[in-house]
Amino acid sequence: MRETRRSFIKKTGVLATGLLAGTSSMPAKDGMEKFKSNRPPLKDRKFTSEIIESTIERVKGKIDHPELAWMFENCFPNTLDTTVTYTEKEGIPDTFIITGDIHAMWLRDSTAQVWPYLQFANEEKKLKRLFQGLINRQAKCIAIDPYANAFNNGPKGSEWESDYTEMKPELHERKWEIDSLCYPIRLAYHFWKRTGDRTCFETSWLDSMKLVVKTFREQQRKENLGPYSFMRNTTRPGDTQHLSGYGYHVKPVGLVVSSFRPSDDASIFPFLIPSNYFLVTSMRQLAEMVSVLYENPVFEKECRDLANEVATALEKYAVSEHLNFGKVIAFEVDGFGNKLFMDDANIPSLLSLPYLGCIAADDPLYLNTREFVLSEYNPFFYKGTYAEGIGGPHTGWHDQIWPMSIIMRAMTSQDQKEIDRCIDMLLATHADTGFMHESFHKDNPAKFTRKWFAWANTLFGELIINTYDT
Repeated sequence: MRETRRSFIKKTGVLATGLLAGTSSMPAKDGMEKFKSNRPPLKDRKFTSEIIESTIERVKGKIDHPELAWMFENCFPNTLDTTVTYTEKEGIPDTFIITGDIHAMWLRDSTAQVWPYLQFANEEKKLKRLFQGLINRQAKCIAIDPYANAFNNGPKGSEWESDYTEMKPELHERKWEIDSLCYPIRLAYHFWKRTGDRTCFETSWLDSMKLVVKTFREQQRKENLGPYSFMRNTTRPGDTQHLSGYGYHVKPVGLVVSSFRPSDDASIFPFLIPSNYFLVTSMRQLAEMVSVLYENPVFEKECRDLANEVATALEKYAVSEHLNFGKVIAFEVDGFGNKLFMDDANIPSLLSLPYLGCIAADDPLYLNTREFVLSEYNPFFYKGTYAEGIGGPHTGWHDQIWPMSIIMRAMTSQDQKEIDRCIDMLLATHADTGFMHESFHKDNPAKFTRKWFAWANTLFGELIINTYDT
């Protein structure tokens, strides 16, 4: 299918599927010279990698659509070009990665931003050292505070110091999100599996992982509310938590509370289901690492027991009969029987579960859920003149689609026509910038949020590599 699609583009200069009704794919301009690179000059790039540069040239050579090739060249290296600070102290790598226009490091975003480069980690020592440095840094961040989502590069303080929670000068923000502790495990596990390298996994890394499991256990809230609470003086309800900062009540059923979503918005029903699925996958990966790297059967069992307990609770409490779609996975639940049916663009989401290794892409339960979240019955699914996709409350108004959701739709699809259509929509909505954004208006892509959002850029690069370079 991919060869057929590339042949079509070569003949016509446009993508194969067209856009939504009333629009057409953007024609390719005459030659790549019309698309001047938007990358920083070489001297201003934060980190350079020969293998990534050669990959950019190779993949561009396979793309017969000049505008798409230009977007790939801009987006794929954006994390390395603009967000990485790499240092070494006594030969020990340390990597700090900002999100883009917010100069702080999220545990989630920093993992996701470098994820598409991981497949090349064995091919260049310099790139491999970057990953070692990030694994080291994330473990240190968790040791500082396992409840924090975002960190400073040193004890610099934060604009959020007035939040009603236990802030420290090393923290940028302290919103408790399950996925903040899952992403470092995802990175460490796959780095280890791909490279076989053990140099990052000293006792201090294991100590941080024990903190991860302790935190998950605390947030099952079986005996009490646990040590974490959060409130903020704000006019934005999604930036604070109800009931003295602990959120709405849950019935302890084995699931784990996530006070905030990966969007950094407050959860409504505190058992955030996509993140609990991610937790199960992460705990099983950690158990394998503990068994092989540390030969610690006691902690290995603790990881597996937690994974199995949450998995059992998901089967009982997360799957429900939808009025229009039959059995689907709910977005949030509370253990009392209340369920929220929606999906958000941020990852983990229901749509992204196969991408994170949490469920098979052809699982009937996932396919049913996918049909729901990509329909008008998901209150955050928008369809407009230029695109259709999932948004969320984070951007503060309706009709804002996140490119991340379109990319994730393509990356979890088994239908090449759907993948092509998603790429069409991304081509039509970058507002002539050559980059992805946080969100754009469904009828006016020039109305977008965040000019510099490295995660979305690199994720787009991953999609293009998966489409053209496999």
